[in-house]
Amino acid sequence: MAHLHMRINELLEEREISKNTICKELDIPRSNFNRYCRDEFQRIDANLVCKLCEYFDCNLGDLIEFVKD
Repeated sequence: MAHLHMRINELLEEREISKNTICKELDIPRSNFNRYCRDEFQRIDANLVCKLCEYFDCNLGDLIEFVKD
């Protein structure tokens, strides 16, 4: 079964940004953010995706990846 992979960890590492920093700057609860980082989400919050794309200055395809199992 295929799944969506949020490339948050990769983007944070590339830009040397901590999870604490991004959560504080975007006012995102750390527990929710961690679920996205671990791909443990049922639904994707469109507002969060927009915030992340704007924060990382990236496109949706840079943030979310479709993975075939």
